[in-house]
Amino acid sequence: MRTLSTIATLAMLALSGSAALADGFSLKAPPKVAFIYYAEKNDGGWGQTFEEARLKLDDSFGQKVPYAENIPDSDAQIRSAAELYVQRGFNVILGTSFGYSDSFKALAEKYPAIAFLNASGTTNGPNLQSYYGRSYESHYLCGMIAGAMTKTGKIGFVAAHPIGVVNWVVNGYALGVRKTNPTATVTTVFTGSWADPVKERVAAEALVGQGVDVIGEHVNGPTPELVAQEHGLYSTAHHRDKTEYAPKANICSAVWMWDRFLIPEIKKIAAGGWQTNPYGAFPGIKDGGTEVVCCGAAVPKAVVDKMMAERQAIIEGKHVFAGPLSDLEGKQRVAAGAVLSDGDLWKMDWYVPGVITLRR
Repeated sequence: MRTLSTIATLAMLALSGSAALADGFSLKAPPKVAFIYYAEKNDGGWGQTFEEARLKLDDSFGQKVPYAENIPDSDAQIRSAAELYVQRGFNVILGTSFGYSDSFKALAEKYPAIAFLNASGTTNGPNLQSYYGRSYESHYLCGMIAGAMTKTGKIGFVAAHPIGVVNWVVNGYALGVRKTNPTATVTTVFTGSWADPVKERVAAEALVGQGVDVIGEHVNGPTPELVAQEHGLYSTAHHRDKTEYAPKANICSAVWMWDRFLIPEIKKIAAGGWQTNPYGAFPGIKDGGTEVVCCGAAVPKAVVDKMMAERQAIIEGKHVFAGPLSDLEGKQRVAAGAVLSDGDLWKMDWYVPGVITLRR
């Protein structure tokens, strides 16, 4: 009987624990938000997108959101920055790096009453949500602009690493290009670095030498745009609107709008019963992860209208990677009537027709 009683008690405890998890996470006090930046707040790319979002969080929540910048992928430094905020009473801590993933997981377990969110992370838990945006959507739209504006049918693209989150951008961009110019090609050079202006300039100049007249990119800074402007070409940007660096060249930007995701998400946390996604949040244009800023004065209105119609279609449920879709070798990757799953997006290691890849 004692054994049965013990088992019953343990079962009740397990059920109550499950019920608590099912009820979601709730803060014990109003949200007090703090940011940890991987890079400088004015780096012109990834880091600056969070600084721009932070300023909008200030306005939305009526509080000055503090930040720590230049916190590298070092467990000791990440923990030090986060725990300083915890000691000061902050209960919603925002990270900004894939390399923060394990540290944030450990912090979330150590501080179960604190909410943690981490951009481009891979770890999740009851009080930890990693998130990333469907960047292929906005690059698909910029690709449409590039395809409409090229005269040579040769478009260049400067990218960092041939991994899933970059490959889906290259492919999305190429699909957009071929939406408006079915015979155009996208020659992609991988620099092997997220942020190396020297390698980016060499890559962009090499593409110019091959006769491209539009240069797209998936790197941190504005070097490809600068090269395009120096040669009288067009460019499309990644991370944020980089028209300020190359006003004559830049005709479209695939940008992050993190405030559109973070403000509603923090309000959900404040309301209580916050439910995290065990696979991470993956917002697109509809839900505020990514967006397109368009277009340069050189782009005809009819081209802009066509692109904006596709943007609306995406908001209404159109999937960029809808079948039938095959790779460069002719292998079917998405059947007619189907769409590419999120799992297959993350591990994308193939390219659509029209993509030519090179490495420096």
